[in-house]
Amino acid sequence: MPRLARSTAVLALFAACSAQAADWTDTSLSYRYGTKFAEPYNNNDITKNIVNLSSVSGYKYGKNFFSVDLLMSSELDPSAAGSNAGAHEAYVVYRHTLDFGKIFNKSYAFGPVRGVGLSGGFDYNSKTDAGYNSKKRMLVLGPTLMMDVPGFLDISLLALWESNAPYNGYTNQATPRYAYKTHAMLTGAWGIPFNIGIPLSFEGYANFITGKGTNEFGGGTAPETNIDMQIMYDISETFGTPKNTFKIGVEYQYWKNKFGNPDRIVPGATAKTPMVRAEYHF
Repeated sequence: MPRLARSTAVLALFAACSAQAADWTDTSLSYRYGTKFAEPYNNNDITKNIVNLSSVSGYKYGKNFFSVDLLMSSELDPSAAGSNAGAHEAYVVYRHTLDFGKIFNKSYAFGPVRGVGLSGGFDYNSKTDAGYNSKKRMLVLGPTLMMDVPGFLDISLLALWESNAPYNGYTNQATPRYAYKTHAMLTGAWGIPFNIGIPLSFEGYANFITGKGTNEFGGGTAPETNIDMQIMYDISETFGTPKNTFKIGVEYQYWKNKFGNPDRIVPGATAKTPMVRAEYHF
């Protein structure tokens, strides 16, 4: 059985496991805004408004995470060649983690590690812009360490199976779907509460991705670093609602060699983006 088919079968098993009734769930709607976004082959600082719907839940054997971003760019990242309208993108992430301690009813804790698991899922995007018009599809699978911290910190080493089928908006030419070589991602996701007289939390993720081979132009891809972190202030008490209902904060993203484009030769391939963020949890 081909490697991609095997990984798809494993993810189907994950989906079957995740069909259990949730013991707890947290769903949120958020908005973030920044004026320093970057896109490869674009020298401009791009403004983006981003609306996100996320849901995380836990059940008997593990947990699920689902997120969809709607990213709306300013006209400096145009929706088509010669257009005064900005590009639009939808980006979907799903992850499912099986917790071995819960499955086998025993402790796998050691040192700073609370538990051990196996994570799988997918990324899916679709963007309408003047240039690349990405149609990314990616499956992920690998082990996860759940660290013993307030809140959570999960660290995973994932194998990635990624493909794309872009449409060049400048030449009006479609590219047949192509696959990169299987590559790796070391990733961490965290949400750690702390209090300095006001209720705060440090949240975010960090992805370190190895090179994935050649792109559709025959050029080599570079390793990526994508760190997105935020400090959030829980203002729920102001509205007389339960804690963690309303949050506001500041966010910063550092993305080097975006999409594998080497920033030493590609303008716009590294982004350093401050943002403001607001969330409603329901």
